[in-house]
Amino acid sequence: MTHILVADDEAGIRETLSSIFRDEGYRVSVAASLDEALRIGEVDPPDLALVDVWLGEDDGLSYLQEIARLPDPPAVVVMSGHGTIDTAVKALKSGAADYIEKPFSLDRVLTVAANALKLRGLERENRALREKVSARYEMVGDSPAIEALRELVARVAPTEGWVLITGENGTGKELVARSLHEGSVRRSGPFVDVNCAAIPETLIESELFGHEKGAFTGALSRRPGKFEQASGGVLFLDEIGDMALSTQARVLRVLQERQLTRIGGTRSIPVDVRVVAATNRDLPGMIARKEFREDLFYRLNVVSIRVPPLRERLSDIPILVEHFVEILCRDFGHRPKLFSREALEALCERTWPGNVRELKNTVERLLILAPGPVIEVRDLEPAIPGTTDRGAEASRGETGEGRGGSPPDPGPGASGMEPDLPLREARDRFERGYVLGVLARCEGNIARAAQRLGMDRTSLHRRIRQWEGGSSSEEEGDSAS
Repeated sequence: MTHILVADDEAGIRETLSSIFRDEGYRVSVAASLDEALRIGEVDPPDLALVDVWLGEDDGLSYLQEIARLPDPPAVVVMSGHGTIDTAVKALKSGAADYIEKPFSLDRVLTVAANALKLRGLERENRALREKVSARYEMVGDSPAIEALRELVARVAPTEGWVLITGENGTGKELVARSLHEGSVRRSGPFVDVNCAAIPETLIESELFGHEKGAFTGALSRRPGKFEQASGGVLFLDEIGDMALSTQARVLRVLQERQLTRIGGTRSIPVDVRVVAATNRDLPGMIARKEFREDLFYRLNVVSIRVPPLRERLSDIPILVEHFVEILCRDFGHRPKLFSREALEALCERTWPGNVRELKNTVERLLILAPGPVIEVRDLEPAIPGTTDRGAEASRGETGEGRGGSPPDPGPGASGMEPDLPLREARDRFERGYVLGVLARCEGNIARAAQRLGMDRTSLHRRIRQWEGGSSSEEEGDSAS
């Protein structure tokens, strides 16, 4: 039940408001002084507090300062019998949800209380969403590489310095950019991301700088660009290395002058953004080939942050797996599953060319495809062909079978097979590796894999079940061919 606190030094006001709110189904507490109001809040925190601007000798507005320290403070409505505009403004600036003057009508009190409670509900929901987003973009791991990265981000985030993030695809460059935003003084401002590689060259300037109505065919109305949308916050230019040279020149000018002009416009618009850029490309090499502007590189590269690939932090894999299982089960309703120690060790032996993104997709595939509540080494093969050959990356010259009879080479070729294998067994191994390789590239999607292989879905299902059971394809005939 919603709890309302009425704090007023006049007994008549306390009794009247208590009666009104109880009739509406609220639970009500009353206080005649600031100390009493604070004590009630410690024992039984209210959802809404109606506080007189003067509580005897005490300033009622100091209640706002005291409750601001609480993790989940109540909404506060300030009351006054001799209010002025200055008092109302001061109350709202101190964090009050609203301000009402005495004498007040029943309808006015109930409306103000309902609105204040609704506002508090929205604030709590917003806080929960921000915490959820923060958890999603948390830098997970305790390896020396990730600890060094976390330490560098913590030092750079509170500054206004522009940052260039480098690293391979899938390492988490956007995660670092969002961590910089969350740790900065601009955290309450917007975080606007632009994927420079995904926007056609003909549209990217309109996306970045905006346009006026009629600036070009299809410009039916004025539209602010990403720079304006990010005002007061962070603009994240992802894959900056894929930006055309002509666009680079205009971006450089905006960054230098800190103002822009929309396409088709004449008015200069101030730009108040912190720019964070990211790339997986070799920008110095591109500069040497005249594919990237050197002056833009030095403008963006105030602070450089390199995100390590997963192969440099393999000890983080068990922690990342646990994190992804929790996130995926919560967000997509997957049934929670545990990874056996042997399965985690097998995952730690891979080099992960797709980095953390590949690991996350693999965990999701295993949650979908693994039949039991515990994911074992044998379950890894359909999701990551070749994983059951423990140490295959370290010993490419070995030709024996992996654990559980799995083929050492999942690829479409016949490399890795013993030269003296009978033709039938060699063909079976080739077919198994090829099919499971296609399935992995289709991210475990049976329908898409069957279409790519030119097979019937039922036949593909039967083939996979038969391999999981360890039987030879020859026993079932060549129905998949």
